[in-house]
Amino acid sequence: MARVLPRPRSSLAGAPAVPAASAASAVRRWYEDELGWPTAGPEPVELLTGVRFDALEMPADAGSAVLRRWPRTGPVAFVRTGRDGKPLSDRPKLLVLIAAGGAEELPGILEWLEWGALTPDLTARGAGDRMPAPAVPTGAAPASLPCGFGSREAAVWMRPPRPGYEAENSLPTTGLGTGNGDGGGAPDLVRLVSSAATECHRARLLRARNAQSDRACGDQPLAFSNASRMSAGTRPRSLTL
Repeated sequence: MARVLPRPRSSLAGAPAVPAASAASAVRRWYEDELGWPTAGPEPVELLTGVRFDALEMPADAGSAVLRRWPRTGPVAFVRTGRDGKPLSDRPKLLVLIAAGGAEELPGILEWLEWGALTPDLTARGAGDRMPAPAVPTGAAPASLPCGFGSREAAVWMRPPRPGYEAENSLPTTGLGTGNGDGGGAPDLVRLVSSAATECHRARLLRARNAQSDRACGDQPLAFSNASRMSAGTRPRSLTL
């Protein structure tokens, strides 16, 4: 007689099923009630930028290097989808939340830092834009919602927000009194953009080098050389910060 194998149990076995509409409503309520962040969209839920915060957007490989340089930045999300909602299978992004209005300042800061068009991968989402609502952080979800539920396929928090703490003055910004942030370690917006531009440029060069596997290891087209950049008169001001 054939042996009947038990059916595999779901990782949420025993947890009550949550209808998609109810789950989306719970996610929306968490962001709106706990953080005061406006949302949009029935499902998946999205967060509106340009109201309580803007978001500095960069490739995940460059963003990881930025996070190593700045242990405290405010909330940071790992995003798997683009602005059109389609998956970013080749290059996921990091969204670093900054003070509202920072997206408008980004072009001027890059120009002042003398990066100009050298960092096309460094952009920002501001007024009139939106981002996917990351999964609710584990331990912060309401009792009616399984922990981690949210736009799990679209985005997750790498540095989650803290209800009752994250306010406009805790996010990277420019002006008097900046650089205090979370526990005294958050960078001001200019220094954060400086680090992000450097790492975006470095990551782009490394990707270009890795794509040319037929070249000698010591040959670096588009080499990231401060001396060569200085001789050409294109050394970014950010490298002096």
